[in-house]
Amino acid sequence: MIDHSPANHQIHTVTNFQDLVSTPFDGEMNAICWNRELTGDFSEIVNKIHITGNMVVLEEEELLALTLSEQGQMAREIILNDLSLLKANGAAPILNIIKFYERDTSFPFFPTDVYSFHVDRSPIPTNTFLCTYYGDPSELIPNSQAIQKVLVPEIRDELKKLYHGPEEGFESFLSENFFDLHYQAKPDACPISLGLGNLWRLAVDHPESKVPPCLHRAPNELTGQNRLLLIC
Repeated sequence: MIDHSPANHQIHTVTNFQDLVSTPFDGEMNAICWNRELTGDFSEIVNKIHITGNMVVLEEEELLALTLSEQGQMAREIILNDLSLLKANGAAPILNIIKFYERDTSFPFFPTDVYSFHVDRSPIPTNTFLCTYYGDPSELIPNSQAIQKVLVPEIRDELKKLYHGPEEGFESFLSENFFDLHYQAKPDACPISLGLGNLWRLAVDHPESKVPPCLHRAPNELTGQNRLLLIC
């Protein structure tokens, strides 16, 4: 279940796909959840796919070709329906099986990989949709419980050591290298699990957005299970 305590009023819950895509973001509300209890064996799909690297895109044709039990078929039908709904709404969903994401070690004091709380940015109006069917779920954090990393004095000082241009170009440097997309949780922050099976719509930083973008991150793979994730 999704936590609806006052601290988490940025989350709005719906019961169907149409409300998920049509409900406008408003005020501080920047995350909408189609809260679902899914049936079917999603682990069977994950275990049928051999991964040689750290992650793979599971194409729809490959998903359809899998020989599955009745429970596996139920899981597949749910995924295919989600893909169909999102495509009909103009999205381009991707289904990933993930062992782990690549870690960013370029700047040890400031990793910019997806394990860091971050926002998505787009030059055009759009949303981020995601659903974890199996494995460790993604997380979000209320905007009030985090601070943009480039505003943390110690981090900002380190970033200035990397920059060798005029002072007026520093903010552009931060944006061009995606440093400004990342956030640091405050000491008393309470990250929120997006749960399994829930289909989420998250606000993105784009020129026409009227709400703050949603801060989210990939989970550390604590269970050792490969994740089955739909995202677009």
